[in-house]
Amino acid sequence: MASKPGILTNWPWHHLGSFKYLVLAPWAIHSTYSFITKEESERDLTKLLILPLILWRYIHNQLWISLARYRTAKGNNRIVDKGVEFEQVDRESNWDDQILLSGLYFYAVTMMLPEKASRLPMWRSDGVLISFLLHIGPVEFLYYWFHRALHHHFLYTRYHSHHHSSIVTEPITSVVHPFAEHIGYFLLFSIAMLTPVLLGTGSNFATITYITYMDFMNNMGHCNFEFVPKTLFSTFPFLKYVMYTPTYHSLHHTQFRTNYSLFMPFYDYIYGTVDKSSDSLYEKSLRRGGEQPDVVHLTHLTTPDSIYHLRLGFAYLAARPLKCSKWSLILWPVTCWSHLLTWFYGSTFVLERNSFKNLKLQSWVVPAYNFQYIKDKNNEAINKQIEEAILDADSQGVKVLTLGLHNQSEELNKYGELYVERNPKLNIKVVDGSSLATAIVINTIPKGTSRILFRGQVNKIAFAIVEALAQTGIKVDAINKSDYKELKLKLDDKIKPCLAHSTCYDHQIWLVGEGLSDEDQRKASKGTIFIPFSQFPPKKIRKDCFYGTPPAMIIPKHFENLHSCENWLPRKVISAWRIAGIVHALEGWKINESGDRMCDIQKVWQATLRHGFRPLNA
Repeated sequence: MASKPGILTNWPWHHLGSFKYLVLAPWAIHSTYSFITKEESERDLTKLLILPLILWRYIHNQLWISLARYRTAKGNNRIVDKGVEFEQVDRESNWDDQILLSGLYFYAVTMMLPEKASRLPMWRSDGVLISFLLHIGPVEFLYYWFHRALHHHFLYTRYHSHHHSSIVTEPITSVVHPFAEHIGYFLLFSIAMLTPVLLGTGSNFATITYITYMDFMNNMGHCNFEFVPKTLFSTFPFLKYVMYTPTYHSLHHTQFRTNYSLFMPFYDYIYGTVDKSSDSLYEKSLRRGGEQPDVVHLTHLTTPDSIYHLRLGFAYLAARPLKCSKWSLILWPVTCWSHLLTWFYGSTFVLERNSFKNLKLQSWVVPAYNFQYIKDKNNEAINKQIEEAILDADSQGVKVLTLGLHNQSEELNKYGELYVERNPKLNIKVVDGSSLATAIVINTIPKGTSRILFRGQVNKIAFAIVEALAQTGIKVDAINKSDYKELKLKLDDKIKPCLAHSTCYDHQIWLVGEGLSDEDQRKASKGTIFIPFSQFPPKKIRKDCFYGTPPAMIIPKHFENLHSCENWLPRKVISAWRIAGIVHALEGWKINESGDRMCDIQKVWQATLRHGFRPLNA
């Protein structure tokens, strides 16, 4: 929001939340019903096309969002090195308000000007030419001076500073303005859209093309990477004055008092407001190569609808913890298509780029879902993708690679040991994060606890936790007899008395992992605290009990460019497995943590705290 919000800052439907889309319902229903019920000669195709145009604008903008976030994650041709934070994502979450406003605008015009704006032809070349000339002339000229006026202290502090709060721009930054400012833009752009209609030369093609052009240029100019080829300007030198580039407009967001033009920079050249570094920054950004990471966290997709929660998907959803929602059922055709595409043709891709201290961090994603890891027949294909990712990271000079979620399961690859054995000359260190996950769980257990209940799949972390607790004298009761036998078999004889098999469920503290059933939870006493040791959170069926978070920690303040949630974890919290690789690289440890190997638990815990990571409140 602007530093001193002026009148009409908030949108009229601000308080409706997600229900704001209903403002278009009466108009859309009326136009569709009229088209279906009226005679063919009386049908208004123009009015019917408004809803598809709105949907197209959503898709068009979303494609730009996904492309921009993918490219900035890779790092090549990036313009501004600063990161995007959650505050910017929240501020720009209403980017689609202007699309709703455009829908209302078009419906209102067809209602108010039924003879001029209704039943327009699909194409009229003279109308397209008029729109083009009006944009080059009055629209660009008036926008330039309107934009300069918005930078006057009075208007800037009340309106335009809201837009300029985003120093690092994303495509949707282009349309994030207060409501009053958008009214001014709509009046301005109406010159090119309405004039041909009033002159009787309007067409559906002209309107749709002009809106698409506006969206394309707006989104392109607010990308934080340069991609307009230099050969385009060397072949057609005049384009420099009629087409801006992402670097050109990025300078406006970093310098504030230069490069005011809309899409055509010639008015900046005429009035002397071109930033002197426009050309040099453009060439520098084009030459910039991809970023070589120091640490890579290799994760995978979880549920089929988790694709929408990736930072490459819907920015608003990615900034919130993953959870199942009924709205995702609407998108099931897209979900199914993307599932097939990622499995049969997908390859590991870069999801996220962060920086911390002197390290460059990236998250990579294996295009496989939870249910695919459960089937043994998929093991070979998944292992191949993971191994290729490790070899690729090694060739790039990555120091540490951590395995997240099912990518490090014992059944799949022996906690990553399979890849180390196959590739003995690896320089990269493979880390499964078990020591830090163990340390976090141990330090989550409330002080004074003398007995806990164990329920979950026995694995490397589970045994390490039970062993560490037993060494401190805490009694561990296992519900499942097979779990008890497996744990006892590995424990040292001196601490075996601390482990017992129990059929009692009245423990206040439960240590839980995969395998915890609904029936188990129903037997728990009121107020029971469930502390997970697995990467996946337990299903919450008890409202009178407390559920902890899978091993994770709060990031330090200077951890940059984190603006999406890691699966189900809260904001600014990342998993122990991801943190483990960062600490491993910062400390310069030259060992793999895979197979049965674990780092010193206390040493890892102290190093993690020393680097600023903070425990979650129990």
